[in-house]
Amino acid sequence: MLALRLTRAARPAVQLRRLLVAAASAGTGFLLLSCLGHALDHPETADAAALRLAWCALPLAATVHLAVAVARTDPGTRPRPGLSAVGLGPARLMAVSALTTALSCTLGSMLALLVFLHLRGDLTGLPFDGAAAGFLAAGHSLPVPATLTLLSLLPATATATVALALRPTDPRPPQRTTRSFGRSGAYGDPTNRETFGAYGRFGARFGRRPAGAGVAKAAETAEAADGEVAEAAGDAPATGDPHPAGGRAVQVMGLPVRERSRAWGHVGADATLAAPDTAADPEPAAPDAVGTPPADTPVGLPWGVALVTAGLAVQAYAGRSTPAPFLAVLLGWLLTATGLVVAAPGLTHLCGRLLQCSRPGALRLLAGRVLMTEAARIGRPLGVVCAVASAGYALTALHDGPAAGFGPLSALGVLVVAGSTVATLLTAAVEARQCRAGTTAALLRLGAPATLLRGAAVLRAAALLALFGPLTLVIAALSDLPLSR
Repeated sequence: MLALRLTRAARPAVQLRRLLVAAASAGTGFLLLSCLGHALDHPETADAAALRLAWCALPLAATVHLAVAVARTDPGTRPRPGLSAVGLGPARLMAVSALTTALSCTLGSMLALLVFLHLRGDLTGLPFDGAAAGFLAAGHSLPVPATLTLLSLLPATATATVALALRPTDPRPPQRTTRSFGRSGAYGDPTNRETFGAYGRFGARFGRRPAGAGVAKAAETAEAADGEVAEAAGDAPATGDPHPAGGRAVQVMGLPVRERSRAWGHVGADATLAAPDTAADPEPAAPDAVGTPPADTPVGLPWGVALVTAGLAVQAYAGRSTPAPFLAVLLGWLLTATGLVVAAPGLTHLCGRLLQCSRPGALRLLAGRVLMTEAARIGRPLGVVCAVASAGYALTALHDGPAAGFGPLSALGVLVVAGSTVATLLTAAVEARQCRAGTTAALLRLGAPATLLRGAAVLRAAALLALFGPLTLVIAALSDLPLSR
């Protein structure tokens, strides 16, 4: 009931994103049902039916990706202060997001079923003069269990993925505890090292002192000794002496015998303080490795380049034989697409750095910093769009024309995949805008003109298009080159 109320009370932009999820679910559900109709109409070609069903994994994955992106940007299920007091904690809000996604996907699946039954002629007769009866198995009755299984596949997958992506996590980093052993197998503290014979010393195990307490105590004792020695000798303690223990020893020699023993004890304590105590002091922390990237820097660029290179190599190897093996070509495309998705955040971060080089002004500095901050959020959907665009270009060039090997179902599949990926990218841009709403408001309060913010947005879009556009065309041409010979 709460999910229904939040769905009904949402703003028009949120409702539009949910309708996009429902439309993508309807297209994917219709493709799954068409695979079932082809299997019923051609029972002798089971391999072709299985291949059609396997190709439906692409629109299924694109729709699930869009559903997760829409669930992330839903303002009704965002954690707010005070919601936990009324029973709406992070786990409850995650469940509400999952139920909202399930409602949108179920609506799309029901719409796909109605359209499928209408085209088959089960509702009002055959439309379009029976043109769609050939691939929808109009003369066969639909098996209800198989139909329900195919229609529930997308809502179940999208709901589980949203619940997994939005699961509540502990914001505090886990504490790393290491087990160490002291003398005679006892548990020891790795920060306080023991010297030989320290374990059996009287009172050593009654209480643990924090690291540095002994050094502070020795420093106080040394300062008191300096004052006493200086007062007894009749002059002030020397400052800047590189060998303080030796200088105080000379001063002690001029004291009476009654005070000489006490002063010698202070000199010994100060000499112990002056010498580095490796047994009590922990080792200094090792400096960070040179060239280690910060925590927010994407580190997947080398792996992405390696995957893209491996995918292109597999496709080049598959193009040596005629005809090219299907599995090798599919493996090469998968490796190339995965490499683009992995490398896209690093490329986005690099694009932000390039915008800020060579004396940047306020416009370029703002655009570059925003790209560096949102590299992980924007980069992955952008990599998916580039992978889909390169694969579509390669398929079009491989079939020698845009309409040579495409039918209505293929066009529907391409429309679902392309539309879902572009909608996911736009939704990720909306999420990034919501995340930096506080920064934008602060800039406006400081007097930054609105034209500066709009110019920075246009500059970011132009920079990403200038980097990823030629990259997509180059990868598509290299993917198509071995197969077109």
